[in-house]
Amino acid sequence: MSVWIDRILKEFPADLSRLWIAADPDEVLLDERILAGLRTRGFDVLPFEDSIVFRAEFEERYRAAWDRGEEGPAHSLIIHVRATIVNELPWDYLRQARRVNLSLADLFPKLSYVVIRQLDPEYLERLFDLQSKHISQPLGETSTKDFILTHIFQFSPHVIASRSDFWRDLLRLQNRALVLPSNLAERVALVLSANSALHELPIQELFTSKSRLLGFIQGAWIKYLIDAGVRLASDKEPPRPGDLASLGLPFDHPDVLVIIQSMFLNGTLHAEAVKGVPADLPLWARIGVTKDPDEQRNLVTHGIENIVATMPTAESSHRDWTQLARRLGEAIARFHLLDSVRAASIKDSVRHAQNEIDRQLRSWVADHYADLPSLPATKGPIMVHHIPRYLAYRRDSGERRIALLVFDGMAFDQWIQIRDTLSKQSRTLGFDESACFAWLPTLTSVSRQALFSGLKPREFSQSIDTTSQEPALWSRFWQDQGLRADKVFYRKGIKRADQLKDLEVVLDSPTVEVAGIIINTVDDLVHGSVLGKRGIAKQVEGWVESGFVHQLLALLLDKGFYVYLTSDHGNHESFGQGRPNQGVMSELRGERVRVYTNETLAEHSCASMPQAFRSNIAGLPSNFLPMFAAGDSAFVTNGEHIVSHGGMSIDELIVPFIKVNRLKEAP
Repeated sequence: MSVWIDRILKEFPADLSRLWIAADPDEVLLDERILAGLRTRGFDVLPFEDSIVFRAEFEERYRAAWDRGEEGPAHSLIIHVRATIVNELPWDYLRQARRVNLSLADLFPKLSYVVIRQLDPEYLERLFDLQSKHISQPLGETSTKDFILTHIFQFSPHVIASRSDFWRDLLRLQNRALVLPSNLAERVALVLSANSALHELPIQELFTSKSRLLGFIQGAWIKYLIDAGVRLASDKEPPRPGDLASLGLPFDHPDVLVIIQSMFLNGTLHAEAVKGVPADLPLWARIGVTKDPDEQRNLVTHGIENIVATMPTAESSHRDWTQLARRLGEAIARFHLLDSVRAASIKDSVRHAQNEIDRQLRSWVADHYADLPSLPATKGPIMVHHIPRYLAYRRDSGERRIALLVFDGMAFDQWIQIRDTLSKQSRTLGFDESACFAWLPTLTSVSRQALFSGLKPREFSQSIDTTSQEPALWSRFWQDQGLRADKVFYRKGIKRADQLKDLEVVLDSPTVEVAGIIINTVDDLVHGSVLGKRGIAKQVEGWVESGFVHQLLALLLDKGFYVYLTSDHGNHESFGQGRPNQGVMSELRGERVRVYTNETLAEHSCASMPQAFRSNIAGLPSNFLPMFAAGDSAFVTNGEHIVSHGGMSIDELIVPFIKVNRLKEAP
């Protein structure tokens, strides 16, 4: 147990009280390791966000059991309040509960509160240790920023003397998957503003926008290859004057080239297909070009091997799994681009790697998935039901018109394919990429309904087997945020360019401030698939090349919307293990899960299937009992090859969450 986690847990001595109230404006308690520590001590944490929803859950699941003298779901319950003042809670809770106040200002008395409150929780543990070891007196705002930059991010703008120094240190941050909070990026930009070698660079944006940074590096790589005499296989042109990438990057610098090589190996950067390579092209640079299909296959193989070698463990954080899902999506998307002969030569190793990852993920889910619904969403959604709350936060931060595009059933590899095609169609689109977890089971009626309602499935149990209530749930969420119903728009079934005219008429109205739009194409392709995910990849490519997605994004951006894009669940290539005789599927093609309302029937059915397992998923209704198909199996005829969803694989469970931007030209 770390000193930081122990410091928080000691606020909640076991057996001192059955009901607690934690006033926690900085969401200190909502760290997955702290939540796991509380759970092992017999505590549940229940956020207090909606008084009616909270009271229904508390009365039904906790108080009723305690009044009967039973243990209930947990020995003790902590009511988590995101405020310093808790007196607005119902009087009966206040009378019974023991109160605890948690604040970063109290936990970090020697550091500036306005600075540390913008840090992600993952950095607090190390910062807590560093504070006690290295700080003897309180630091001001600027000194706190410099301290965190130096000791947490291992980056000091004061020692950067040249352009090569800048790119070396920035790429080191990127290679460690670190993005600076905006207040620290402002500090870096201020310090470096006096450096004439960097005055053309949008420094703050490069530190805070991964899409902007990676787009620059990929464009600069094309410039480097063309300048070196490489003949590209495509019709790509060098960056135009005014494009940021035209400024170039010191790829030949020893410290820079090592990081660039790593980025090509892990799929962060994409090797460019070429027709010819000059004899004097440096050996290290050849990792960033592919001249023949065998090289492309080898890149996929190396990428998959690297992913498996660095796979998260059962103790890893949810961020480790979302980062892996993104890397795996990149590798699988490249795999689908291979010709059939070369894809066939490695398909067994790819399938084996995916099964290994899914086995590890299943163990992680058993220990940690229950904590995800309670994690804070202000810096980005952790689960799909966090998305409306995160968008509400963005509106409060100034993004007054917001559009949420839900690409129903889209897995990460399909997003990579869509993104790459869009990037070819437009130089001005950028994508800030992250990921979040779908709800288990990964069925549309469960996960998409959670996405639009902002609720856990237990809270919409009456409609859990249908999506008919989505428009009402979407509207109700935003009305709870203070918007009138006529300002909230919902539309599903959008998938063709000829539908955009009608959509434009609606969005022309300044009344519409929030739009939720479902694009069904990917899910339709999945459910109609006969050629597996490689066949779907070809169909997705043709669909995006038709221009529909680009036209939709351009329409929304032109109308002044801040555009976010996600999926309710992914999809998985599976093989039949036979059909159980009992149970009811939630969807006709939900072959990866069966749902029961009777515990005995669920257990009997699971015991009868060779590759099936049960899992207790927190947040589901008590009579909604899923049985999952293990590995890459499905509850269909033995040997039948399908693409479907509902299960617990990484490509069903972790989905993209993207902010779409219009890129600025270089200053």
